[in-house]
Amino acid sequence: MVYSGRFTVSTRGNDDMLDITGSVEQVLLESGVVNGIATVFVVGSTAAITTIEYESGLKQDMATLLERLIPRDAPYAHEARWHDDNGHSHLRASLLGPSLTIPIVSGRMTLGAWQQIVLLDFDTRPRTRTVHVQIIGE
Repeated sequence: MVYSGRFTVSTRGNDDMLDITGSVEQVLLESGVVNGIATVFVVGSTAAITTIEYESGLKQDMATLLERLIPRDAPYAHEARWHDDNGHSHLRASLLGPSLTIPIVSGRMTLGAWQQIVLLDFDTRPRTRTVHVQIIGE
């Protein structure tokens, strides 16, 4: 069986991190799948999906890490080419990736006690993001 669901979230951009675990769980419940896998995918080249312990310290640490790796104010060929300001946004999103696959066992995602699914929006402005969840299983 294959079940596809989706939801949207509003973000503030600029490294905004949102806990989307509950929304993904809702799609899983709607699917009726008991055992299988769920793929969570965000549409757009300046956003990413990953897992983290969603708490203020780690949210700040993630932003600090990404600023060290891919500084906001560095020169980017993308910005020179398109005369915009989000070259770092594309690179940060590419580093983390747009999707995540999670095993489903006995009707539940196999997340750890302190592990949440998060969407990170790296663009330089607020956005509405569409998240697709495709569940394959029985």
